[in-house]
Amino acid sequence: MADKEVSLSYEQARDQLTQVVASLEGGQSTLEESLALWERGEVLAKICQDWLDGAKAKLDAARPEAE
Repeated sequence: MADKEVSLSYEQARDQLTQVVASLEGGQSTLEESLALWERGEVLAKICQDWLDGAKAKLDAARPEAE
């Protein structure tokens, strides 16, 4: 993953992923363009999942242990 992608906020990655999905759903891309969009979407989805996993870990760490 490039440094630029690592520095994307959750919201930026989510918005870009939304654009990728809309482009793919539009069906106007060539097969090659669609594959590139799909690959970009996979990267963006991973960035979003990493943000969500990190947020969950922080919440879990802040939560008191159940007794």
